[in-house]
Amino acid sequence: MQFKSRRNIEKPKKYEQDLIRPNFQSEKERDVIMKTFNLDYTAATPVEEEVLEAMIPYFTEHYGNPSSGHSLGEKPREALEEARAKVGLLIGAEELGKNQLIFTASASEANNLAVKGILAAGKRKGNRIITSAVEHFSILNQLKSFEKEGYDIIRLPVDSSGLVDPARLEEALTDQTVLVSIQAANPEIGTIQPIEQLAAIAREKEVPFHTDAAAAAGWIPLDVDKMGVDMLSLAGDQFYGPKGTGALFVRRGVRLRPLIEGGIQEKGLRAGTENVPAIVGLGEAARLAQESLDERALRIGSFRDKLKESLFEEVPHLHLNGPPEKRLPRNLNISVEFVEGEALLMRLNMAGIYVSSGSSCTSQALKSSHVLEAIGLPPELAQGSLLLAPGLESREEDIPYITGQMAEVASLLRNMSPLYHQYLKEGKNNANVQ
Repeated sequence: MQFKSRRNIEKPKKYEQDLIRPNFQSEKERDVIMKTFNLDYTAATPVEEEVLEAMIPYFTEHYGNPSSGHSLGEKPREALEEARAKVGLLIGAEELGKNQLIFTASASEANNLAVKGILAAGKRKGNRIITSAVEHFSILNQLKSFEKEGYDIIRLPVDSSGLVDPARLEEALTDQTVLVSIQAANPEIGTIQPIEQLAAIAREKEVPFHTDAAAAAGWIPLDVDKMGVDMLSLAGDQFYGPKGTGALFVRRGVRLRPLIEGGIQEKGLRAGTENVPAIVGLGEAARLAQESLDERALRIGSFRDKLKESLFEEVPHLHLNGPPEKRLPRNLNISVEFVEGEALLMRLNMAGIYVSSGSSCTSQALKSSHVLEAIGLPPELAQGSLLLAPGLESREEDIPYITGQMAEVASLLRNMSPLYHQYLKEGKNNANVQ
């Protein structure tokens, strides 16, 4: 299958060595003069052409309300169920049957519906909730609120690769545990959790298990039955679907109370007229991702590996964050020693290379990453971290330019770093002592 690029990116010209680019009148003018290279596809992906084409009729021709009893509601209603089936296929729920798939406006909303919904339903009595220390803030922040209300929140530690030890979960489970929520994969360092094993431990104690699969869906195989999860959240904008789309898989027997009450839409679990065009786009993106899952993972994983090899050959003092091997295919998290990550990000942006310094939900907070802190990364390395997340448009012939700019930027910033000069001085003194 040939992947379509939104731009025909030519091999970049050799720019002058200075890293300060001229002030352009507009972004359009800048892009005409210099090429750009996006390595921040976890922040957002463009919609595929097929996705956009599938959505358009539901803005215009089939604009009806799916809850309407007359003919205008028929096509939108059918489209919703077709999209539901497509998303179900992506996560291994080929026949939803009595299980449910609830459309939401984001994975964050799906996470909130899973946690707050099950606690509000109150089917299982107790006050303990178990999660991991590296979850997305849409899990961690709501659990902070529950902690203030008297809930016992257990945040399981992780190892240096970001993995949860199943034995730790087993130790933490008590008869007061009402929910376990552990992500399928970490968007910042790419760790893929042993969800099947973790969920089996929770199931033995008859404790509901939720997984946030926003970073994993569309990139690694997911099967809700094989995984044994009771709830699973995902987001369309992570696999070339439209922004503002998400879904929550809910296994039969799991009772939730809605966050948004009103009408009977989404089986009564999310009131309000459905955003049919966006949901159609989510379904089509899920279909495309499911049909080319292995090929996408292989292609992007190959780019990631070659970029990693090139960077570690050409840029001294790099540190890999997260698991050395088994990780999300579109994830490369590195720390550049003796350099501030935000300064790196801004300088690379001047060179037309777009990266992030962590999760897009927290990168503007200018605080050290809770994920890097949880894996035990020293603050000086955590502050110099960069997340490089390639996409379907990434091309291997662009790697030399990216590597060259990274080497120049790192060298420039290191030469301004007192820590680096101290390191050189200590190395020289040690050499003299020997």
